[in-house]
Amino acid sequence: MTVHDGPEDSAPASYSGYGTAVTHDAQDGTLFRTGRVHIAARQRGVDGTALVGLALRLPHVLASATVVCALSYAVAAAGGPPWWLLLAGWALSGALAFHRPCERLMARWLFDLRHPAPEEAVLLGAVWREVTARAGVDGSAYQLWVEDSDEVNAMATAGHIVGVTSHSVRTLSPAQLAGVLAHELGHHTRGHAWAALLASWYALPARLVWRLLLRLLTRMDRMPTGVSVLSAALLGTVVIVLATATYGLVFLPLATPCLTAAVSRRAELRADGHAAGLGFAPELMTVLRAEQDRGDAPPSARRVLGSVPGRAALTARLLNSHPDVHTRLHHLQARLERTR
Repeated sequence: MTVHDGPEDSAPASYSGYGTAVTHDAQDGTLFRTGRVHIAARQRGVDGTALVGLALRLPHVLASATVVCALSYAVAAAGGPPWWLLLAGWALSGALAFHRPCERLMARWLFDLRHPAPEEAVLLGAVWREVTARAGVDGSAYQLWVEDSDEVNAMATAGHIVGVTSHSVRTLSPAQLAGVLAHELGHHTRGHAWAALLASWYALPARLVWRLLLRLLTRMDRMPTGVSVLSAALLGTVVIVLATATYGLVFLPLATPCLTAAVSRRAELRADGHAAGLGFAPELMTVLRAEQDRGDAPPSARRVLGSVPGRAALTARLLNSHPDVHTRLHHLQARLERTR
């Protein structure tokens, strides 16, 4: 059974838990279920934003494949392993994003996350059980992590990682924390998290080469004239060869950032809709309004919560991966009015 946005479409496929009682926390308005939980037969999917995002990043992946092919041929020519073995290893390496031990390594060393402290684990566990119970999702399939930060922030990445800042755990009410976690669960159940990570991983070789080329170009004026001319000629030759070999597709990554950012903004609204469908729209709106009132939110908080101060430049807004707070509040309010 597919996980739907609305609670009215949550007919059970299987059951777990005991009893039927549901308790209500009058302090923050959160319903904590103590009874039977409906687990959906199909708990994950891939929505249109995830598919379009993957399609837009395909040129980056093709450029990376070209880079890896060239390096594989060079290594094979130097007496290394066959070129196809290195290329196949790179192509299959994306599966590590769904390997639990590799996810734990990524959480610790790539995203700087840690395991929740005992008191954090109690609160996060209760809130997460409520969120996943409403969604009909097996919450034990995901790993909850904490980032030491003084910001209200959260993240969903890889196949099963859900991270939240220690400040969010300390300052948000359980209901507000549930709204934030429901948003991140929406990224997982709709395929946004794994699609974004895989696209970034397979685009990494091309991005590294691009950065090296930019650094080379910025330092050419410091080189001797002969070396600069030789470097420019070599760079031009490489560009012409790549353009010819890929029929110009190597230049497509230059035209996709704005479209990719637009799709990412749409994915954020879809995740907000998922949280609203689980009944957490008011709580999520409260968190967003609080961030809006702060006004001087740091860049990393704006990255997740979509707060863009002042009149940002048009280019910056086009490349922003998160919609502004006004847009998110507008969509959440419209969602609330439709359900009344």
